[in-house]
Amino acid sequence: MANNSRECNFTDIDRLAKALQLGISIPTFILGLVLNALALSVFCCFWRRQTKTSVYMINLALADVLLLLSLPLKLYYSIIKAPGLLCSFIESLYFVNTYGSIFIIVCITVDRYICIRHPFEGRANQSPKWAILICCFVWTAAWLCSSPMYVFHKKDHFTCFHNMSKEAWSIPLIVSVEVFGFLIPLAVMVFCSAQNIWILLNHKIEAKKNVEGSGSLRVIIINLVVFLVCFTPVHLAICLQCLVRQHVIVDCGLKQTISLFIQVSMLLANLNCCLDAIFYYFAAKEFREKTHLKKVIELCPVFKPCAT
Repeated sequence: MANNSRECNFTDIDRLAKALQLGISIPTFILGLVLNALALSVFCCFWRRQTKTSVYMINLALADVLLLLSLPLKLYYSIIKAPGLLCSFIESLYFVNTYGSIFIIVCITVDRYICIRHPFEGRANQSPKWAILICCFVWTAAWLCSSPMYVFHKKDHFTCFHNMSKEAWSIPLIVSVEVFGFLIPLAVMVFCSAQNIWILLNHKIEAKKNVEGSGSLRVIIINLVVFLVCFTPVHLAICLQCLVRQHVIVDCGLKQTISLFIQVSMLLANLNCCLDAIFYYFAAKEFREKTHLKKVIELCPVFKPCAT
């Protein structure tokens, strides 16, 4: 996504960005794979009964794993030119799992809000059927919305995440991404989280009895903070880069700053794959039980398939 304008020299900016990518993406890749493999092992092997929550968490962990697996390809082909189709697929895979994660996190937040706001109905309706259908819809919509990635490049061979065409930075498209991909999910997250916090603070004893701890303040706050920290900067950077590509921002120094900012913000968004593990730890009862973690270590030392 870096802007290689004729008027500005982005060599130093790109060099710094590549150094940061190596320094941050490699630890993110390793730690994220370990944590999400552990999460999937627990959710799939030791969750006694599949519920809406487990379905959402399995899909979130899967989205994180797929995004992490795209990082080595993203790093390699952001330096080396690749065939257009391959590069478009890598970009599509990256963005599908980024926005898939966003919407699944929103689904978890809404589900938690329903359980806290209507504890008896939420407790009774734990069938995973609707969660499975919703996750299928999220994945399908994400892949369909990523299809324009295959036509947003200027030439047949290029470095991935660079040299996107003018259409990729058109105002209608960027506004759609910002509104539907971030602002609406953010509004839902803030509303549900604020309502949950208010209910728990004002009806703490009743909420604890009815919700069985599923709506702890710690979980709600961590989930919201992780969402804000990981996804706000990258969407702000996309907005600013759009202004650059629309020639609203013309100052060379500002262009260079925005070019670095958008690349760093993408690295920060990738950290969500690791920070989600904090959410798993506090949100899933199984993660807080040492007996389950001990079973994972004993039965899945290298995260091999576990016996059910």
